Amino acid sequence: MIFLRSLIFNVLFYLTLVLWLIVAVPTFVMPSAAILGVAKAWGRWNVWLMRVVCGTHVQFLGTERIPQGPLIIASKHQSMWETFALLRFIDQPIFILKRELNWIPFFGWYLMKAGMIGIDRKAGVRSLKMLARMTQQQMHHGRQLVIFPEGTRRPVGAPPAYKSGVALIYAEGDVPCMPVALNSGLCWPRRTFLRYPGTITVEFLDPLPPGLKRDAFMTRLEASIEGATDRLVEAGRREQAQLFGGVPHTPAAES
Repeated sequence: MIFLRSLIFNVLFYLTLVLWLIVAVPTFVMPSAAILGVAKAWGRWNVWLMRVVCGTHVQFLGTERIPQGPLIIASKHQSMWETFALLRFIDQPIFILKRELNWIPFFGWYLMKAGMIGIDRKAGVRSLKMLARMTQQQMHHGRQLVIFPEGTRRPVGAPPAYKSGVALIYAEGDVPCMPVALNSGLCWPRRTFLRYPGTITVEFLDPLPPGLKRDAFMTRLEASIEGATDRLVEAGRREQAQLFGGVPHTPAAES
């Protein structure tokens, strides 16, 4: 049943993605807010589609903690799911993504239209400094940066691997940083098309104030995200154990 539901979901996900890309065509001649609106609607659609087809529910905790204005949102990254599901809570999001995504016809063009920032991962420190300047400019115009501090998707239970880039952006930006914990990898594991039932929980944690020293910032950020993520993953595993008849569930890509 999970295989069949996953197959149906993935077929619908990519078919409807094409439809959303077509719907978004008029936004090329409209302000960037238009494409962001379409992207948020697409995110809501996918959350609904996953619930209906795969039996995957979602709960968002701590949304009242999200401050207005310029902000760094530093999120745990376990799957593709959070790249679209978080959009609804962000007024003017900026995502940092690998430069190659901008080269995808239509999809990449929309990313550039929305002001997303593509980086060359091989450029090293030079790329990070340029990235810090670009994000600082955007945040000073009131936008909110979404960054995944580990740089890439990490499987559930993997040791944390936080990169220094988030600390550089935080130091240059002089804005609060909101940690975000989640357990999406239990239902949407990386590197597999299987989608599992359960509840994806996202928790927006207490923002870290601007001005912290680099080491203190990184220590508090990692402790906040990892502690809450471990708690959410444990709760998600208990729920899935009940759904699977008391058998602990381990996504195929993580076994």
